[in-house]
Amino acid sequence: MKLFLENAAYFGVFISLASYYIGTLLRKKINFALFNPLLVSIVLIIVFLKVFNINHVAYLRSNEIFTYLLTPATICLAIPLYEQFELLKHNYKAVLLGIASGIVASLGSVLVLCILFKMGHENFVTLLPKSLTNAIGMEVSRELGGYPSATVSAIIITGVFGNIVAEAACRWFRFKSPIAKGVAIGSAAHAMGTSKALEMGQVEGAMGSLSIVVSGLLTVIAAGFVANVY
Repeated sequence: MKLFLENAAYFGVFISLASYYIGTLLRKKINFALFNPLLVSIVLIIVFLKVFNINHVAYLRSNEIFTYLLTPATICLAIPLYEQFELLKHNYKAVLLGIASGIVASLGSVLVLCILFKMGHENFVTLLPKSLTNAIGMEVSRELGGYPSATVSAIIITGVFGNIVAEAACRWFRFKSPIAKGVAIGSAAHAMGTSKALEMGQVEGAMGSLSIVVSGLLTVIAAGFVANVY
């Protein structure tokens, strides 16, 4: 069974789609935040690979089509931004201030936690890019002397957590404006969070898309300075 699966073309695609589909069914039946389709699919895939003792490299190799489509899928997030461009023009000051606040909160929280838990400099710079996309975050971590593989884990955890709590967090903090919701989610939880913002509305998705790009660029610049603080 193991050899058959590892050599079957696109078996990883099938497993990924099936796991996510199961996750969506569970979310419809059990309306609870932890039954997030993304989180459920991750857990199911890990369990499947462990049960059948399948090498994760083989899974990734058979799943390369998703990796290839990741870049154009991310670019497609610009579509709702284009559709809401007039709204952005009238609120650009608030949007930029919100994104800057998100960056300060992200980098500042990592600094505070590393001080409290007495973590080393390498761990500090590893966690700094946690709210960026994988491609940017890994390079930032590598340049600053961190551990890129651990950075990827931090980015995924941040994105999944943001995707799960996004709606509840907006209610807790009484965010009424769809612009504020999108900026907060996008700057805190990158593309995974923005996928939830798109579910919440077109304006939320557009602002989330913008936040990914702008916060990514600004964080790359700011991280270099913040890295020298601790």
